Amino acid sequence: MNNALNQLQPYPFEKLRALLDGVTPAADKRAIALSIGEPKHASPAFVAKALADNLDKMAVYPTTLGLPALRESIVHWCERRFGVPAGWLNAAQHVLPVNGTREALFAFTQAVVSRGEDALIVSPNPFYQIYEGAALLAGAQPHYLPCLDSNGFNPDFDAVPAEIWQRCQILFLCSPGNPTGALVPLDTLKKLIALADEHDFVIAADECYSELYFDEQAPPPGLLSACVELGRSDFKRCVVFHSLSKRSNLPGLRSGFVAGDAEILKAFLLYRTYHGCAMPVQTQLASIAAWNDEAHVLENRDLYREKFDAVLQVLAPVMDVQKPDGGFYLWPKVPGDDAQFCRDLFEQQHVTVVPGSYLSREVEGFNPGAGRVRLALVAPLAECVEAAQRIRAFVEG
Repeated sequence: MNNALNQLQPYPFEKLRALLDGVTPAADKRAIALSIGEPKHASPAFVAKALADNLDKMAVYPTTLGLPALRESIVHWCERRFGVPAGWLNAAQHVLPVNGTREALFAFTQAVVSRGEDALIVSPNPFYQIYEGAALLAGAQPHYLPCLDSNGFNPDFDAVPAEIWQRCQILFLCSPGNPTGALVPLDTLKKLIALADEHDFVIAADECYSELYFDEQAPPPGLLSACVELGRSDFKRCVVFHSLSKRSNLPGLRSGFVAGDAEILKAFLLYRTYHGCAMPVQTQLASIAAWNDEAHVLENRDLYREKFDAVLQVLAPVMDVQKPDGGFYLWPKVPGDDAQFCRDLFEQQHVTVVPGSYLSREVEGFNPGAGRVRLALVAPLAECVEAAQRIRAFVEG
Protein backbone atom coordinates (compact mmCIF):
# COMPACT_ATOMS: atom_id res chain seq x y z
CA MET A 1 0.00 0.00 0.00
CA ASN A 2 1.01 3.63 -0.53
CA ASN A 3 2.70 4.64 2.73
CA ALA A 4 1.43 8.20 2.30
CA LEU A 5 -2.10 6.98 3.02
CA ASN A 6 -1.03 6.64 6.65
CA GLN A 7 -0.45 10.39 6.80
CA LEU A 8 -4.03 11.30 5.87
CA GLN A 9 -6.13 12.68 8.70
CA PRO A 10 -9.83 11.90 9.15
CA TYR A 11 -12.12 14.12 7.14
CA PRO A 12 -13.90 16.81 9.25
CA PHE A 13 -17.23 15.04 8.89
CA GLU A 14 -15.78 11.78 10.20
CA LYS A 15 -14.57 13.68 13.26
CA LEU A 16 -17.97 15.36 13.58
CA ARG A 17 -19.76 11.99 13.50
CA ALA A 18 -17.45 10.72 16.23
CA LEU A 19 -18.05 13.88 18.28
CA LEU A 20 -21.83 13.45 18.12
CA ASP A 21 -21.81 9.67 18.52
CA GLY A 22 -23.93 8.66 21.49
CA VAL A 23 -25.51 12.10 21.88
CA THR A 24 -29.31 12.09 22.01
CA PRO A 25 -30.69 15.38 20.66
CA ALA A 26 -33.85 17.00 21.98
CA ALA A 27 -36.77 14.85 20.86
CA ASP A 28 -39.12 17.80 20.41
CA LYS A 29 -36.93 19.46 17.76
CA ARG A 30 -36.47 18.34 14.16
CA ALA A 31 -32.93 18.03 12.85
CA ILE A 32 -31.44 21.00 11.00
CA ALA A 33 -28.01 20.55 9.42
CA LEU A 34 -25.81 23.57 8.77
CA SER A 35 -22.75 21.36 8.58
CA ILE A 36 -22.21 20.21 4.99
CA GLY A 37 -21.71 22.77 2.22
CA GLU A 38 -24.04 21.08 -0.24
CA PRO A 39 -26.23 23.52 -2.21
CA LYS A 40 -29.94 22.87 -1.66
CA HIS A 41 -31.48 25.39 -4.05
CA ALA A 42 -33.25 23.92 -7.07
CA SER A 43 -31.07 22.91 -9.99
CA PRO A 44 -31.92 24.76 -13.23
CA ALA A 45 -34.63 22.89 -15.14
CA PHE A 46 -33.09 23.75 -18.52
CA VAL A 47 -29.85 22.04 -17.51
CA ALA A 48 -31.73 18.91 -16.47
CA LYS A 49 -33.53 19.00 -19.82
CA ALA A 50 -30.25 19.31 -21.74
CA LEU A 51 -28.95 16.30 -19.83
CA ALA A 52 -32.08 14.25 -20.47
CA ASP A 53 -32.21 15.21 -24.14
CA ASN A 54 -28.71 13.82 -24.65
CA LEU A 55 -28.83 10.54 -22.74
CA ASP A 56 -28.18 8.72 -26.01
CA LYS A 57 -24.62 10.07 -25.72
CA MET A 58 -24.01 7.49 -23.01
CA ALA A 59 -23.09 5.21 -25.92
CA VAL A 60 -20.15 7.49 -26.81
CA TYR A 61 -16.68 7.47 -25.25
CA PRO A 62 -15.89 11.04 -24.16
CA THR A 63 -12.50 12.58 -24.87
CA THR A 64 -10.37 13.89 -22.01
CA LEU A 65 -9.99 17.25 -23.74
CA GLY A 66 -13.75 17.61 -23.99
CA LEU A 67 -16.01 19.02 -26.67
CA PRO A 68 -14.77 22.17 -28.45
CA ALA A 69 -18.20 23.72 -27.82
CA LEU A 70 -17.83 23.26 -24.04
CA ARG A 71 -14.36 24.74 -23.97
CA GLU A 72 -15.55 27.67 -26.10
CA SER A 73 -18.48 28.32 -23.75
CA ILE A 74 -16.06 28.35 -20.80
CA VAL A 75 -13.74 30.78 -22.60
CA HIS A 76 -16.64 33.14 -23.33
CA TRP A 77 -17.77 32.92 -19.70
CA CYS A 78 -14.27 33.85 -18.48
CA GLU A 79 -14.23 36.78 -20.90
CA ARG A 80 -17.58 38.05 -19.61
CA ARG A 81 -16.95 37.36 -15.94
CA PHE A 82 -13.30 38.35 -15.47
CA GLY A 83 -12.79 40.79 -18.34
CA VAL A 84 -10.34 38.57 -20.16
CA PRO A 85 -9.74 40.14 -23.61
CA ALA A 86 -10.99 38.13 -26.57
CA GLY A 87 -8.28 35.93 -27.98
CA TRP A 88 -6.21 35.65 -24.79
CA LEU A 89 -7.75 32.32 -23.78
CA ASN A 90 -7.40 29.66 -26.46
CA ALA A 91 -10.08 27.00 -25.97
CA ALA A 92 -7.75 24.26 -27.22
CA GLN A 93 -4.79 25.23 -25.01
CA HIS A 94 -5.92 27.13 -21.93
CA VAL A 95 -9.03 25.21 -20.78
CA LEU A 96 -9.76 21.68 -19.59
CA PRO A 97 -13.16 20.37 -18.41
CA VAL A 98 -13.01 18.48 -15.12
CA ASN A 99 -15.38 16.46 -12.97
CA GLY A 100 -15.74 19.12 -10.30
CA THR A 101 -13.01 21.07 -8.53
CA ARG A 102 -12.39 18.45 -5.84
CA GLU A 103 -11.26 15.86 -8.37
CA ALA A 104 -9.31 18.46 -10.33
CA LEU A 105 -7.46 19.93 -7.35
CA PHE A 106 -6.30 16.49 -6.30
CA ALA A 107 -5.28 15.33 -9.78
CA PHE A 108 -3.60 18.64 -10.60
CA THR A 109 -1.34 18.30 -7.58
CA GLN A 110 -0.27 14.82 -8.62
CA ALA A 111 0.61 16.11 -12.08
CA VAL A 112 2.50 19.23 -11.02
CA VAL A 113 4.50 18.21 -7.94
CA SER A 114 8.09 17.09 -8.41
CA ARG A 115 8.59 14.68 -5.50
CA GLY A 116 11.36 15.40 -3.06
CA GLU A 117 12.12 15.89 0.62
CA ASP A 118 12.02 19.67 0.22
CA ALA A 119 8.77 19.81 -1.78
CA LEU A 120 6.17 22.08 -0.17
CA ILE A 121 2.54 22.84 -0.92
CA VAL A 122 1.49 26.10 0.71
CA SER A 123 -2.16 26.55 1.68
CA PRO A 124 -4.39 28.71 3.85
CA ASN A 125 -5.32 27.45 7.32
CA PRO A 126 -8.31 26.75 7.77
CA PHE A 127 -8.50 25.02 4.41
CA TYR A 128 -10.30 22.56 2.15
CA GLN A 129 -8.82 19.23 3.19
CA ILE A 130 -8.17 18.11 -0.40
CA TYR A 131 -5.20 20.52 -0.48
CA GLU A 132 -3.52 18.62 2.33
CA GLY A 133 -4.35 15.12 1.11
CA ALA A 134 -3.28 15.93 -2.43
CA ALA A 135 0.05 17.27 -1.16
CA LEU A 136 0.83 14.22 0.94
CA LEU A 137 -0.10 11.73 -1.76
CA ALA A 138 1.98 13.65 -4.29
CA GLY A 139 5.06 13.30 -2.10
CA ALA A 140 5.09 16.88 -0.78
CA GLN A 141 4.57 18.37 2.66
CA PRO A 142 1.80 20.89 3.37
CA HIS A 143 2.79 24.25 4.83
CA TYR A 144 -0.05 26.15 6.50
CA LEU A 145 -0.59 29.92 6.57
CA PRO A 146 -3.01 31.03 9.32
CA CYS A 147 -6.06 33.06 8.27
CA LEU A 148 -6.80 35.40 11.16
CA ASP A 149 -9.41 38.06 11.83
CA SER A 150 -6.59 40.58 12.29
CA ASN A 151 -5.66 40.17 8.59
CA GLY A 152 -9.18 39.99 7.17
CA PHE A 153 -9.09 36.17 7.37
CA ASN A 154 -6.45 36.07 4.64
CA PRO A 155 -2.92 34.73 5.11
CA ASP A 156 -0.22 37.29 5.85
CA PHE A 157 1.79 36.51 2.74
CA ASP A 158 4.36 39.20 3.60
CA ALA A 159 5.31 37.23 6.72
CA VAL A 160 6.22 34.08 4.76
CA PRO A 161 10.01 33.54 4.77
CA ALA A 162 11.80 33.44 1.42
CA GLU A 163 12.98 29.90 2.15
CA ILE A 164 9.35 28.72 2.18
CA TRP A 165 8.64 30.35 -1.18
CA GLN A 166 11.83 28.79 -2.58
CA ARG A 167 10.59 25.31 -1.62
CA CYS A 168 6.99 25.97 -2.63
CA GLN A 169 5.77 24.14 -5.72
CA ILE A 170 2.05 25.01 -5.50
CA LEU A 171 0.37 27.83 -3.62
CA PHE A 172 -3.29 27.04 -3.05
CA LEU A 173 -5.65 29.98 -2.78
CA CYS A 174 -9.35 29.81 -1.99
CA SER A 175 -11.28 33.00 -2.73
CA PRO A 176 -13.90 33.47 -1.43
CA GLY A 177 -12.49 31.28 1.29
CA ASN A 178 -13.87 28.12 2.84
CA PRO A 179 -14.83 28.57 5.68
CA THR A 180 -14.10 32.26 6.18
CA GLY A 181 -15.68 33.73 3.04
CA ALA A 182 -12.74 36.15 2.69
CA LEU A 183 -11.66 37.45 -0.72
CA VAL A 184 -8.01 37.68 -1.69
CA PRO A 185 -7.60 41.33 -2.83
CA LEU A 186 -6.57 42.02 -6.41
CA ASP A 187 -3.36 43.78 -5.36
CA THR A 188 -2.42 40.74 -3.28
CA LEU A 189 -3.01 38.45 -6.25
CA LYS A 190 -0.67 40.58 -8.34
CA LYS A 191 2.01 40.47 -5.63
CA LEU A 192 1.67 36.68 -5.43
CA ILE A 193 2.16 36.39 -9.19
CA ALA A 194 5.41 38.33 -8.82
CA LEU A 195 6.47 35.94 -6.04
CA ALA A 196 5.59 32.96 -8.24
CA ASP A 197 7.81 34.38 -10.98
CA GLU A 198 10.65 35.00 -8.55
CA HIS A 199 10.54 31.57 -6.91
CA ASP A 200 9.05 29.48 -9.74
CA PHE A 201 5.92 28.05 -8.15
CA VAL A 202 2.38 27.57 -9.49
CA ILE A 203 -0.62 29.46 -8.12
CA ALA A 204 -3.68 27.19 -7.99
CA ALA A 205 -6.70 29.40 -7.32
CA ASP A 206 -9.75 27.50 -6.08
CA GLU A 207 -12.58 29.86 -7.04
CA CYS A 208 -15.55 27.51 -6.70
CA TYR A 209 -17.43 30.08 -4.56
CA SER A 210 -16.65 33.03 -6.84
CA GLU A 211 -20.26 33.45 -8.04
CA LEU A 212 -21.74 33.73 -4.54
CA TYR A 213 -21.35 37.39 -3.56
CA PHE A 214 -23.53 40.26 -2.40
CA ASP A 215 -22.84 43.37 -4.51
CA GLU A 216 -23.96 42.96 -8.12
CA GLN A 217 -21.97 46.07 -9.02
CA ALA A 218 -18.70 44.62 -7.71
CA PRO A 219 -18.18 40.95 -8.63
CA PRO A 220 -15.12 39.64 -6.80
CA PRO A 221 -11.92 39.55 -8.83
CA GLY A 222 -10.08 36.31 -9.46
CA LEU A 223 -6.63 35.23 -10.53
CA LEU A 224 -7.58 35.78 -14.19
CA SER A 225 -8.50 39.38 -13.30
CA ALA A 226 -5.00 39.90 -11.91
CA CYS A 227 -3.46 38.44 -15.08
CA VAL A 228 -5.52 40.87 -17.15
CA GLU A 229 -4.39 43.88 -15.10
CA LEU A 230 -0.77 42.76 -15.46
CA GLY A 231 -1.12 42.22 -19.20
CA ARG A 232 -0.19 38.60 -18.61
CA SER A 233 -1.78 37.03 -21.68
CA ASP A 234 0.17 33.77 -21.27
CA PHE A 235 -1.25 33.25 -17.71
CA LYS A 236 2.20 31.92 -16.77
CA ARG A 237 2.21 29.95 -13.49
CA CYS A 238 -1.49 30.80 -12.95
CA VAL A 239 -4.28 28.20 -12.95
CA VAL A 240 -7.89 28.68 -11.82
CA PHE A 241 -10.48 26.09 -10.80
CA HIS A 242 -14.22 26.68 -11.28
CA SER A 243 -17.31 24.56 -10.83
CA LEU A 244 -21.04 24.50 -11.52
CA SER A 245 -21.77 23.01 -8.09
CA LYS A 246 -22.23 26.25 -6.15
CA ARG A 247 -22.76 28.66 -9.05
CA SER A 248 -25.61 26.68 -10.58
CA ASN A 249 -26.73 24.37 -7.75
CA LEU A 250 -25.46 21.33 -9.64
CA PRO A 251 -23.23 19.45 -7.16
CA GLY A 252 -24.34 16.10 -8.57
CA LEU A 253 -23.45 17.00 -12.15
CA ARG A 254 -19.73 16.93 -11.24
CA SER A 255 -18.76 19.55 -13.75
CA GLY A 256 -16.16 22.28 -13.70
CA PHE A 257 -13.07 23.47 -15.49
CA VAL A 258 -9.42 24.35 -15.07
CA ALA A 259 -7.98 27.29 -17.02
CA GLY A 260 -4.68 29.11 -17.28
CA ASP A 261 -1.06 28.42 -18.19
CA ALA A 262 -1.09 26.39 -21.42
CA GLU A 263 2.20 24.65 -20.70
CA ILE A 264 0.96 23.39 -17.35
CA LEU A 265 -2.40 22.35 -18.79
CA LYS A 266 -0.66 20.42 -21.57
CA ALA A 267 1.07 18.30 -18.92
CA PHE A 268 -2.16 18.06 -16.90
CA LEU A 269 -4.00 16.81 -19.99
CA LEU A 270 -1.40 14.06 -20.39
CA TYR A 271 -1.90 13.08 -16.75
CA ARG A 272 -5.68 13.09 -17.14
CA THR A 273 -5.48 10.94 -20.27
CA TYR A 274 -3.91 8.21 -18.15
CA HIS A 275 -6.05 9.02 -15.13
CA GLY A 276 -9.22 8.16 -17.06
CA CYS A 277 -11.48 10.94 -15.88
CA ALA A 278 -13.14 12.27 -19.04
CA MET A 279 -16.46 14.04 -18.55
CA PRO A 280 -19.45 12.20 -20.12
CA VAL A 281 -20.70 13.85 -23.31
CA GLN A 282 -24.23 14.33 -21.98
CA THR A 283 -22.77 16.10 -18.94
CA GLN A 284 -20.69 18.34 -21.19
CA LEU A 285 -23.76 19.36 -23.21
CA ALA A 286 -25.70 20.13 -20.03
CA SER A 287 -22.71 22.14 -18.78
CA ILE A 288 -22.71 24.27 -21.92
CA ALA A 289 -26.29 25.27 -21.14
CA ALA A 290 -25.31 26.23 -17.59
CA TRP A 291 -22.22 28.29 -18.49
CA ASN A 292 -24.18 30.16 -21.16
CA ASP A 293 -26.88 31.40 -18.76
CA GLU A 294 -26.56 33.99 -15.96
CA ALA A 295 -30.21 34.53 -15.06
CA HIS A 296 -30.34 31.47 -12.79
CA VAL A 297 -27.09 32.57 -11.11
CA LEU A 298 -28.57 35.97 -10.30
CA GLU A 299 -31.60 34.26 -8.76
CA ASN A 300 -29.30 32.03 -6.74
CA ARG A 301 -27.44 35.01 -5.27
CA ASP A 302 -30.76 36.65 -4.36
CA LEU A 303 -31.71 33.58 -2.32
CA TYR A 304 -28.42 33.64 -0.43
CA ARG A 305 -28.66 37.38 0.24
CA GLU A 306 -32.08 36.85 1.78
CA LYS A 307 -30.77 34.08 4.04
CA PHE A 308 -27.68 35.97 5.17
CA ASP A 309 -29.73 39.07 6.02
CA ALA A 310 -32.29 37.06 7.98
CA VAL A 311 -29.80 34.89 9.86
CA LEU A 312 -27.47 37.74 10.75
CA GLN A 313 -30.40 39.75 12.08
CA VAL A 314 -30.98 36.92 14.56
CA LEU A 315 -27.38 36.08 15.47
CA ALA A 316 -25.49 39.38 15.34
CA PRO A 317 -26.90 40.69 18.65
CA VAL A 318 -25.59 37.67 20.57
CA MET A 319 -22.53 36.43 18.65
CA ASP A 320 -19.32 37.80 17.17
CA VAL A 321 -20.26 37.17 13.53
CA GLN A 322 -20.01 39.18 10.31
CA LYS A 323 -21.28 38.86 6.77
CA PRO A 324 -18.48 37.35 4.65
CA ASP A 325 -17.18 38.75 1.37
CA GLY A 326 -18.66 35.77 -0.48
CA GLY A 327 -19.58 32.11 -0.30
CA PHE A 328 -22.39 30.62 1.78
CA TYR A 329 -20.72 30.16 5.18
CA LEU A 330 -20.77 32.08 8.43
CA TRP A 331 -17.66 31.85 10.65
CA PRO A 332 -18.75 33.06 14.10
CA LYS A 333 -16.63 33.10 17.23
CA VAL A 334 -18.08 31.00 20.05
CA PRO A 335 -17.45 30.89 23.80
CA GLY A 336 -15.24 28.12 25.13
CA ASP A 337 -14.22 25.00 23.24
CA ASP A 338 -15.67 24.93 19.70
CA ALA A 339 -16.12 21.14 19.62
CA GLN A 340 -17.95 21.18 22.94
CA PHE A 341 -20.10 24.04 21.67
CA CYS A 342 -21.11 21.95 18.64
CA ARG A 343 -21.81 18.87 20.74
CA ASP A 344 -23.95 20.76 23.27
CA LEU A 345 -25.78 22.65 20.52
CA PHE A 346 -26.65 19.38 18.82
CA GLU A 347 -27.85 17.85 22.07
CA GLN A 348 -29.95 20.79 23.20
CA GLN A 349 -31.17 22.25 19.90
CA HIS A 350 -30.73 19.46 17.29
CA VAL A 351 -28.69 21.78 15.05
CA THR A 352 -25.50 20.47 13.45
CA VAL A 353 -22.56 22.78 12.76
CA VAL A 354 -18.83 22.10 12.28
CA PRO A 355 -16.13 22.96 14.84
CA GLY A 356 -13.63 25.37 13.35
CA SER A 357 -10.74 23.40 14.81
CA TYR A 358 -11.78 20.44 12.62
CA LEU A 359 -11.20 22.56 9.50
CA SER A 360 -7.72 23.70 10.52
CA ARG A 361 -4.38 22.28 11.60
CA GLU A 362 -2.54 23.10 14.78
CA VAL A 363 0.87 24.57 14.05
CA GLU A 364 3.30 25.24 16.89
CA GLY A 365 0.51 24.84 19.41
CA PHE A 366 -1.94 27.18 17.66
CA ASN A 367 -5.06 26.23 15.71
CA PRO A 368 -6.49 29.27 13.85
CA GLY A 369 -9.95 27.66 13.61
CA ALA A 370 -10.28 27.01 17.33
CA GLY A 371 -13.02 28.99 19.03
CA ARG A 372 -15.09 29.30 15.85
CA VAL A 373 -17.74 27.21 14.08
CA ARG A 374 -18.82 26.97 10.46
CA LEU A 375 -22.47 27.46 9.53
CA ALA A 376 -23.43 26.54 5.96
CA LEU A 377 -26.53 28.53 4.95
CA VAL A 378 -27.62 25.99 2.37
CA ALA A 379 -30.95 24.88 3.85
CA PRO A 380 -34.19 26.66 2.85
CA LEU A 381 -34.72 30.13 4.31
CA ALA A 382 -37.21 29.01 6.98
CA GLU A 383 -34.84 26.28 8.20
CA CYS A 384 -31.88 28.65 8.32
CA VAL A 385 -33.87 31.19 10.33
CA GLU A 386 -35.15 28.50 12.70
CA ALA A 387 -31.62 27.20 13.16
CA ALA A 388 -30.40 30.73 13.90
CA GLN A 389 -33.14 31.19 16.48
CA ARG A 390 -32.18 27.92 18.16
CA ILE A 391 -28.49 28.88 18.15
CA ARG A 392 -29.39 32.22 19.72
CA ALA A 393 -31.47 30.52 22.38
CA PHE A 394 -28.57 28.18 23.10
CA VAL A 395 -26.07 31.05 23.38
CA GLU A 396 -28.36 33.08 25.61
CA GLY A 397 -28.78 30.00 27.80
